[in-house]
Amino acid sequence: MNVETVEWDDPSAEALRAAMSREMGERYADMAGFDFPEDFSVARDSVVYTGLARTEEGLAVGHIALRRIGGELEIKRMYVAPGHRGNGVAVALLEAAESAAASAGAERVVLQTGDRQPDAVRLYEREGYTRIPVYPPYHLVPNSLCYQKRVT
Repeated sequence: MNVETVEWDDPSAEALRAAMSREMGERYADMAGFDFPEDFSVARDSVVYTGLARTEEGLAVGHIALRRIGGELEIKRMYVAPGHRGNGVAVALLEAAESAAASAGAERVVLQTGDRQPDAVRLYEREGYTRIPVYPPYHLVPNSLCYQKRVT
């Protein structure tokens, strides 16, 4: 699996983030009226790395980004297209983001996920991520789970 560095506004990256938004909208449909904090969205100028996983045929099937938040590097918008899950795409994306974070001088990466994403939780824990207290702005979001992994 090839993971390439792209710009945040790369069309394939935008398409995968849109697919993720649709899927998360279905999983968390009952929270549709929740007023998410502004920091929950990703400002383009906070993004330090965007990675796309591509098949040998060049099809973009996975996305990951790193952004700066509160002095940390945070994994955001990790997504693998449903037909490509369970094939190592997510692991390749995590490894690429962790490498980018280490190259940027980070000691660790942090991330937030939700309690309705047990597949993501299993992946993170299997890949060495450990639970940490919920950090801002996610302390305002019900059912948040936060993790960290040392990258140096």
